[in-house]
Amino acid sequence: QEGMPQTLSPTSMFTPCGFSPHLHTSKEGEQGGLIFQDGNLTSASLDALIQHLIPTTDYYPEKAYIFTFLLSSRLFIEPHELLSQVCHKCIEQQRLDDPVLDKARIRKFGPKILQLLTEWTETFPYDFQEERMIGHLKDMIHRIAPCDEAYWKKMNQLLQALNQKLATLSHGQEGIVKISAAVSDKLVAFKTKPPSIQREILSVCSDPYTLAQQLTHVELERLSHIGPEEFVQAFVHKDPLDGTKTCFSEEKKASNLEAYVKWFNRLCYLVATEICMPAKKKQRAQVIEFFIDVARECFNIGNFNSLMAIISGMNMSPVSRLKKTWSKVKTAKFFILEHQMDPTGNFYNYRTALRGAAHRSLTAHSNREKVGV
Repeated sequence: QEGMPQTLSPTSMFTPCGFSPHLHTSKEGEQGGLIFQDGNLTSASLDALIQHLIPTTDYYPEKAYIFTFLLSSRLFIEPHELLSQVCHKCIEQQRLDDPVLDKARIRKFGPKILQLLTEWTETFPYDFQEERMIGHLKDMIHRIAPCDEAYWKKMNQLLQALNQKLATLSHGQEGIVKISAAVSDKLVAFKTKPPSIQREILSVCSDPYTLAQQLTHVELERLSHIGPEEFVQAFVHKDPLDGTKTCFSEEKKASNLEAYVKWFNRLCYLVATEICMPAKKKQRAQVIEFFIDVARECFNIGNFNSLMAIISGMNMSPVSRLKKTWSKVKTAKFFILEHQMDPTGNFYNYRTALRGAAHRSLTAHSNREKVGV
């Protein structure tokens, strides 16, 4: 692959949940079922939160709230149920069931509900794999479309973008399945047949920057398939003593995140295997120094995930116990990189480096400076 891969621009990233100061100016109190403390929403009923999500002719929720609520609400209500309630409340509040529609009012409301649906489909496209989600979306647009023909065009654009996104995600999932099957087949073959002669990493790619660049392409390609909801779904655990049932108790939908973790582990084992394969200490030391240089290039690019995997591979027992080999390695650069990934202080050094990479991306003049994995 040529050139550095592209990432999302910083302006497309989300900030922590916030609320418009002109809407909520009181330091403490309850407004419409929403309880605020120092201008921040602290608690509310699910119904009140849904109502706060719904735009009107003169109100639109902040982007941070939309993202935060759509992400966390799935702990309590399934996406198709949430969209159904949103559509029902919109129909009721905007009187979209009336025989004669108030076109002037709907022209003010239309762009806002379309914007909400667009943000939902762009941020959580996996939600719309269900046919009923598409049904709710089309029903809402069909109700407002008679008031402005431009809404039909907007709906077609929205659906085309959604279909393209889902097709890309589906292709990525198929790739994960194929890769997993290929790895399983190789493991079976390795156990049943004598191992074939393998090419060492230095004979395949001897330039640390090139390998770091290609690892970054792999990282970003795999990362692009992970939806933010997968992180919620991966770490939600149902209390066995709790009689309530979360939306994820029946099925865990975090395949892309799990595949990303498997990729990290494969890279760890690749590093350890390549170091241990050479028979001579001098050759093993060369491989170690090569991967140290690759790790350093990953750090410079902003590919912290591959950096962590390489360091983890070097710290695996089969590698770390090669004392005579390590004695021939110039370890100063390795210790610097290891210091960056030091878990002390909840990975303070790593978080500092990550903030620095994020800051560089804000003023980046090239794609190389924008990467942060």
